[in-house]
Amino acid sequence: MKKFIHEDFLLETDYAKELYHDYAKGQPIIDYHSHLPPNELAENKNFENVTKIWIEGDHYKWRAMRALGVPEKYITGKATDAEKFQKWAQTVPYTLRNPLYHWTHLELNRYFGIDELLTPDSAEGIYEQCNIALKKPTFSTQNLVGRMNVEVVCTTDDPLDDLAHHIKLAKSDCPVKVFPTFRPDGLIDIEKVDFSDYISTLSKITGVTITDLASLGEATKKRVDFFHENGCRLSDHGLTHAYGYAYDESEINQILSKRFDEKSISKKEALQYKSAILHLLGQLYAEKNWVMQLHLGPIRDTNKAILAKIGINAGVDSIGDYPQAEQLASFLNRLNNSGSLPKTILYNSNPSDNEVFATMAGNFTGEDIKSKVQFGTAWWFLDQKDGIKDQLDTVSNMGLLSCSVGMLTDSRSFLSFPRHEYYRRVLCNILGNDLKAGLLPHDMKWIGKIVQDITYNNAKEFFQFPSLVENLSLKK
Repeated sequence: MKKFIHEDFLLETDYAKELYHDYAKGQPIIDYHSHLPPNELAENKNFENVTKIWIEGDHYKWRAMRALGVPEKYITGKATDAEKFQKWAQTVPYTLRNPLYHWTHLELNRYFGIDELLTPDSAEGIYEQCNIALKKPTFSTQNLVGRMNVEVVCTTDDPLDDLAHHIKLAKSDCPVKVFPTFRPDGLIDIEKVDFSDYISTLSKITGVTITDLASLGEATKKRVDFFHENGCRLSDHGLTHAYGYAYDESEINQILSKRFDEKSISKKEALQYKSAILHLLGQLYAEKNWVMQLHLGPIRDTNKAILAKIGINAGVDSIGDYPQAEQLASFLNRLNNSGSLPKTILYNSNPSDNEVFATMAGNFTGEDIKSKVQFGTAWWFLDQKDGIKDQLDTVSNMGLLSCSVGMLTDSRSFLSFPRHEYYRRVLCNILGNDLKAGLLPHDMKWIGKIVQDITYNNAKEFFQFPSLVENLSLKK
């Protein structure tokens, strides 16, 4: 019987096979957005067992197990790691046509050389085989990433972070360049109960007394400078929608004063503040030639009962149906009018926004920059075969697919890098089908170049990461 994961997996035509094997497969990976813990990379950690590295923290798997009715004890509860793995193995056969089925078997094969399907009957043997491998030095975190031909990993980091792990990594023999990403949720979420405490900590770290928007901007700039000195070239924002509301500085100062006095603010005032701080941040990013990422649209933490048991990132988020176009246009236009629109990537969680985001990206361009504002790759609930195809089709129809910066993992798992392979196979299959149908000319050299641009070259040019970690001006 033919192996399920074989060399031509997902490739339906000879054209697709040629594009993948000759042009895409060997490309290095620039994983410009992930949630890998930098401390586990810096420690070059070996995981105790496959449950720890593969199931713990993976809310994709948790959601599938819950959908099957698996008790929470075996998901995030006090069951043993072996029991949790067994329950995942019982779940996998029921994930047919869910991307988890493909990802599961790609990951077992690419990291552990396992061709066998994961089922209740095979679970014990696979668990033991993986655990034996994970004890080897070659299965440490740095080596797991390096073996997937990863050139760059960008983690997601709070502006208050001292970046000690990144500094350690930059001075180490880590085979992969690891850079921080500036994620200023704490600066933006003015309604949160700990907002004043967050700003107080920012003030202490920077030595800036923060009383108004100007001093907040001064302190924030110090953190942007610090991140930049340590290799950061991207920011990231997880928002329901962009903020482009009208405001003036005196209004924002009054809003901040009320908030520092622990007084309540209105919904309108919160939106005005968020518009102001997001604009300020965009200006700082543009000064540094950073890329601003906007992840827009999910509704988070919907199941309060599970949230109370587990905490954030519990796997109870979904696609939201927020209006996007008007505020996004206003936000981008305000930055563009002031000459401070940074390179930007727009990600949507709602597939009905595909065309909105793709056409919005095309409204804002820059000379000598390919697709200065990008419609980003399929994200979160959409990063499966159909969702990837829909995103590729939309960016092809509404913009220039050839300028895309390609895939990312957006993952907390050290076993998630085959998602880049998955994306590359889907991309090559689409182009291969077009070639077979006569929709593209039979110019494999040129189309192969486009594939290599999408899978590596465009990202390398767009992000402009420091060429060598050793040459960074590292400051603490």
